[in-house]
Amino acid sequence: MNLAGKKIAILIAPRGTEEPEFAKPKQAVEGAGATVTVIGLEAGQAQTVNNDLDPGASYTVDKTVADCSADQFDGLVIPGGTVGADKLRADEATVSFVRSFFSQAKPVGVICHGPWVLAEAGVLEGRTVTSFASIKTDLENAGASWVDKEVVVDKGLVTSRSPKDLPAFCAKIVEEFAEGKHPEQARSA
Repeated sequence: MNLAGKKIAILIAPRGTEEPEFAKPKQAVEGAGATVTVIGLEAGQAQTVNNDLDPGASYTVDKTVADCSADQFDGLVIPGGTVGADKLRADEATVSFVRSFFSQAKPVGVICHGPWVLAEAGVLEGRTVTSFASIKTDLENAGASWVDKEVVVDKGLVTSRSPKDLPAFCAKIVEEFAEGKHPEQARSA
């Protein structure tokens, strides 16, 4: 799949985003030719984590959420990490940014605890998703139908459970980003 000309946003939370769930999708999308913008809650560097507790590498934040709009991108990746996903869903600007991708029917890839952000954005009603098993009830309470599969695609929304699912997740987000908009995905969230 060729993503040349596509602009993809990837979220990162300081001291909380799970490194492989950030780095592998970023590499996959860039490897397919897309331009990736790292979007954080604050400017500067954002340190990732491994297994939620161990320090990971630091990555440069290209833009803050406050300086971005979904209009500037063709797709979005939301990595997991328990602490990272919690920080993202607690930030209203991030939640609004995520919601805009759905109202514009743009493809979104979300892994592990990342779907917490979707629940907060109110975009899960009637969707079939997967995630890290411990947040199943949260997603069902937000209106989603939860399934235990390595990757689930629902009208442009790609979800996966954990780092072990990264090969399937990365392949599917590249495929969905190549396809582009999904008019049936649009929500008036």
